[in-house]
Amino acid sequence: MAGWENADWESGADSGLPRRHRRTGPFRRYVPDLLEGHPLTLDNSLSLGVADAERAVRALSGPGGAALTAVSRFLLRSEAIASSLIEGVAPSPQQVALAELGKHESVRGISEQAQLVANNMTVVRRASTDLVDADLVTVEHIVGLHAALLPDHPRHHGLRTVQNWISGSQWHPFDADFVPPEQGRVPALMQDLAAYINGAGHSPIVQAALVHAQFETIHPFTDGNGRVGRALIHTVLTRRGLTPTAVLPVSLVLATLRDTYVAGLVDYRYDGGAAGEAARVGVGAWIETFSRAASSRPSSPHRW
Repeated sequence: MAGWENADWESGADSGLPRRHRRTGPFRRYVPDLLEGHPLTLDNSLSLGVADAERAVRALSGPGGAALTAVSRFLLRSEAIASSLIEGVAPSPQQVALAELGKHESVRGISEQAQLVANNMTVVRRASTDLVDADLVTVEHIVGLHAALLPDHPRHHGLRTVQNWISGSQWHPFDADFVPPEQGRVPALMQDLAAYINGAGHSPIVQAALVHAQFETIHPFTDGNGRVGRALIHTVLTRRGLTPTAVLPVSLVLATLRDTYVAGLVDYRYDGGAAGEAARVGVGAWIETFSRAASSRPSSPHRW
């Protein structure tokens, strides 16, 4: 049953640090329900909204959307840049171009942020090709995506073996915006996530929404979770046939709706059983947020 559990934090901070960094005591972390067999029920209004979103996405690859193939690289590039921007990674367009060139030949003067964007292009490309072609998506595939995002930081590779959290202090979780499950639960939760990606129990938009929110809730890596989690959206939509010719630049929209995006993920983290009212309302609110983003255009021109 999903909900918050109490835990105790024992500080490992150096004794020479200020006392505020060496805090010890109880904190709360979230434990999500499994996705496989999730008894999801959408009310009529939300169901119609999801259907409208899927028609809008399918239309992009229909007879009137054949031109998408010609701009597929641009869309992939825009998606990788926007997904990085959400995480505060925002190099200049010139640096991004240099980093792309650096994937194929020796180039000097590439900034670390530009290299991260270039790495994210690789991640989005693999998520929408290699993982789509796989008979079954595995946890190892997802771990491989993450390693491609941070190839020069092996200490971050693999599923996390420590407690992590979002925002607040780097030394303790007490002031965090969100604390995900403890590290011992991560392997089983990721196995469930991979199994859900391989199924078709829900419509493509709903499945993509749940995969992304569940991944961000598990927060299985010590860095790079947001970018890998958004890349998995494209794995689902392409495997389900919604975006066969080009990635849907959903991060372009989410980047303009950051507060709404974060609020939607917070709504997803309900307290209680998957068949309960809190789950219906919370998950429904997130699906509505996601489906609107998937079927929308950015509200303002993107500088790339």
